[in-house]
Amino acid sequence: MAAKDAAIDRFLHEHPKAVHAGRGHPALRGCEEIQWSGFSECPAAIPVLLYGLLDQAAAAEAQRVLTHVMLGIAEMNPAMPVLLPFLLRLAEDPRVPERSGLLDRLAMVADHSEPIDSGNEAMTLWFGSDSEHPEREQCRAVFAHHASVVATLPEGLITPHRRARLRQAAGLL
Repeated sequence: MAAKDAAIDRFLHEHPKAVHAGRGHPALRGCEEIQWSGFSECPAAIPVLLYGLLDQAAAAEAQRVLTHVMLGIAEMNPAMPVLLPFLLRLAEDPRVPERSGLLDRLAMVADHSEPIDSGNEAMTLWFGSDSEHPEREQCRAVFAHHASVVATLPEGLITPHRRARLRQAAGLL
């Protein structure tokens, strides 16, 4: 947890104006009311990174830090289903800087949301069972709930494979 907090502190030190960039954006309405630190291994400063996604100079770094904080090699943070609607609404806005990078990260979340075959012992040992990680199913439900957003994302911002992953996660394929 200390490493995650330190990454956010570095981000704030390097991009002190980023915290103000996204305030008032309709896609982020309500992000400050969430008790982010109430989720296991989730820093309280998630809104700082969300606001940073709307700062032209800081967006790429905000995405990198957010990915570091919320996604690991084998699992995602339990707060991801709560964060995901904010990211999907931002991805819908063509004025968001580094939008293609945001879409790539959403495709990564779609990959992490895939159910694990309980009959595959190696996969279950590496990634844990779906019952141990309800955030996978919760993320799939969020993608499905926001299928209209995914359906309207323009082509060409991400690779066809990544676009297909998002469409599959949203139940469009």
